[in-house]
Amino acid sequence: MSSQQGVAAIDGAATSIPADENHPNGPSRFISSDHEAEYRAFCAEHPDLEAVEFLIVDPNGILRGKWAPADALKKAYQEGVNFPLSLHGLDVWGREVTETGIHIETGDKDGYFRATRGSLSIVPWAKRKTAQVLLQTFTPEGQPFMADPRQVLKKKIVDINAGGRFPVVAFELEFYLLDPGSTGDDDMPSPVGAGARAGPDRLRMYGIDDLAEHSALFEMIREAADRQDLPIDTIIKEAAPGQFEVNLKHRTDPLRAADDVVMLRRIVSGCARTQGLTATFMAKPFIDYAGNGMHVHASMLDADGHNIFGGKKGRKTLEAAVAGLLKTMPESLLLFINTWNGFRRITPGSYAPTRAVWAENNRSVALRIPVSNDQNRRVEHRIAGADANPYLVLAALLQGMTEGIDAGDPPPPAIEGNAYDEDGLALPDDMDDALQLMDKGRFVDRALGPELAKIYKDLKRAEIMAFWSEITPLERSTYL
Repeated sequence: MSSQQGVAAIDGAATSIPADENHPNGPSRFISSDHEAEYRAFCAEHPDLEAVEFLIVDPNGILRGKWAPADALKKAYQEGVNFPLSLHGLDVWGREVTETGIHIETGDKDGYFRATRGSLSIVPWAKRKTAQVLLQTFTPEGQPFMADPRQVLKKKIVDINAGGRFPVVAFELEFYLLDPGSTGDDDMPSPVGAGARAGPDRLRMYGIDDLAEHSALFEMIREAADRQDLPIDTIIKEAAPGQFEVNLKHRTDPLRAADDVVMLRRIVSGCARTQGLTATFMAKPFIDYAGNGMHVHASMLDADGHNIFGGKKGRKTLEAAVAGLLKTMPESLLLFINTWNGFRRITPGSYAPTRAVWAENNRSVALRIPVSNDQNRRVEHRIAGADANPYLVLAALLQGMTEGIDAGDPPPPAIEGNAYDEDGLALPDDMDDALQLMDKGRFVDRALGPELAKIYKDLKRAEIMAFWSEITPLERSTYL
């Protein structure tokens, strides 16, 4: 993680949420002059715009929103577009979870959903000239709604910045490309490159030919990312047929880095459809193949733009951050592995960690210190599934690092060799155990704030109950 780019702004301010993010200002009612300039420049470049897609990320990490005519775009940059606040209280199936307390018992109030800076772009796969913009949630009074994951991360970054620390992060995302016309015994579409031609054991990791075979798709992904200012770095063939990884370059604005993940998943899925394929970020779509992870590289700068993990003194700071992450990992695991399916990914030998351990240059651990110089010294957090909510992943990661640095305690000894063969704190291997650990502690309240922490636990409890209420075909075939 380079320090050369210095300290970044958070939606326009390095150490605080700008007042004009909260209330429209002046006769024009635009949220800020930057927002107005962005809107007017985009409209000047695209005078033939026909439609707009409004995008909102809920606590599960799912994109929700609506389509609207082009003239509705201006409202997103002024007072905001109306949506019910209860959008943040829906389960993964889009059903109301009444335990969250933000549905009909409140009158199902609307809030204002306003454009986020830098997210306005053209949808390249749309048949009509269509814009898309990512929204964030405000109350009817114009205050940030703290059940919105993006607002929660924004506040977290502001608080950390106020302490003189400035996080730098980069995400890596794994996904499968599936062929809808080719299905297995369970009616699941098969990954591209699987089958008799590939052979069951020919995983073709780092295969250049596989990238070339889908060059039109990856070129479209890169072009769409460039138009949306998403800093794609490398694209890699991963450890299974049809599995690939896209790495994003580091950002000194962590909020934008999390936005990048949301928009990259949308880009990959949308571009894949144009090629007659389906993309999935599901954490474990196939039992016999590797799961999809979301790896996060994180460091911190001081106010002068220097990496606080660099040098001899910085090494102790890095290890304190590692200690904080290890200590808080069991309580926060359900933020990193946020689906019932995701816990299938956490199996020995899979390169997905099963224990709260760390090491140097070792891909079998939860926290890896990559080979790097002092300027780029960082932690790689390897736990999250590719379908996790990046705002919540980052909020928990930054909170854990901060608490560790403040405490100054050293971590346990680093693992040598295969972490699956070593002792260490075992992580929960199912969703219910992870929720119980989250419930017993207070870390998630500190990481997300009490409002979103409660709602998130309510949503996950409802999800667990839904899976418990389902009798699987395997159970019936075994016991009927």
